Amino acid sequence: MSKILVQKFGGTSVRDKDTRASAAGHIKDAIDEGYKVVVVVSAMGRFPDPYSTDALLQLVGFPHTQISKREQDLLLSCGETISSVVFSNELKEAGIHSISLTGAQAGFITSGDFTEAKIKEMNPERVKKELEMYDVVVVAGFQGKTEDGEITTIGRGGSDTSAAALGAGLGAEYIDIFTDVEGIMTADPRVVETARILDVVTYSEICNLAYQGAKVIHPRAVEIAMQAKVPIRVRSTHTKDTGTLVTSSRESAKGKDIPDRLVTGIAHISDITQVRVNTNKEPYRLHSEVFKAMAAAGISVDFINISPTGVVYTIPERFTDQAVDLLERLDYEPIITKDCAKVSLVGAGMTGVPGVTAKIVQTLTDAGVHILQSADSHTTIWVLIHQEDLVPAVNALHNTFELDIQQD
Repeated sequence: MSKILVQKFGGTSVRDKDTRASAAGHIKDAIDEGYKVVVVVSAMGRFPDPYSTDALLQLVGFPHTQISKREQDLLLSCGETISSVVFSNELKEAGIHSISLTGAQAGFITSGDFTEAKIKEMNPERVKKELEMYDVVVVAGFQGKTEDGEITTIGRGGSDTSAAALGAGLGAEYIDIFTDVEGIMTADPRVVETARILDVVTYSEICNLAYQGAKVIHPRAVEIAMQAKVPIRVRSTHTKDTGTLVTSSRESAKGKDIPDRLVTGIAHISDITQVRVNTNKEPYRLHSEVFKAMAAAGISVDFINISPTGVVYTIPERFTDQAVDLLERLDYEPIITKDCAKVSLVGAGMTGVPGVTAKIVQTLTDAGVHILQSADSHTTIWVLIHQEDLVPAVNALHNTFELDIQQD
């Protein structure tokens, strides 16, 4: 069997003939290098493009719709299926021997959680068989089927996850995630003008960056690739650059070591509300009641600090009024701070190194930024700040840790 490369192209990479031609160029390059290529595609474009996920939802008046989640998955799976057939056809027109498959045909067996299914089993035998006859198999991402044959989708970011599962199941040399950007950056370039592309990051670093707001790749996909030890390359559809390599912590199967660095990148999440609840009576009852009430209402809580006299935590800003109402019904008087942002500094090199938090605090103090909360783990330090301070805070931290400087 020839060596295998998995390439994933998102919606903007397959939205029209020009972008699909750029994608086809990457596939041809891989074939010329001796690879058999498994291509995972998203639905074509973004709203209002007619076959995008959101455009399909508009056909049934989403979110005010009468269809069930099962029917919603049937509808949404059409977007990626159309994309796979259109793209396979254009590959054939370019002289590339290709075939398209749905997620179910490619071997994705999922749970029955419609719209948010999890991959229970990856059985790529059909894909392997087709690769004996074709140079390229184009697979519809974001979808699979249950053991009893129901069509499912695997949630937002699902095409990344599809690509990672195929890469792991096929023992691919690489999983290439093609996007609009040239790789993973040290910070959001819309916030930090001096942000630069990282050559190499570890699986754990990019997982943390992704969970903390970086949107280049879905963390579920990284976790699958990490478990199977398949390297990921995050690349631009529009250039030939190899982008950012995502690999293991201290060594790379491709012979490239990870340079020592305290902080690898900075991510952020905006539109957060801080909730503070204090009491002088039965604090343990408060701890239990508050979080049970949030969970029952489906409100995700984050950045939790618990003390003998109360709790402090954050929620997405859109749930603020609902959370206040729930807490007041329990006879608490929450103190609310809206318009907050969470800034996360991520780096495998900070583990066990003293003084990193002190450096962050001093940097933000010098920049006139007030810290509302902080927390840390082995590889990540978080601070909660006022949203109006986001740009100066991230830029100051980016400068302090010299993230604009390439490390050898």
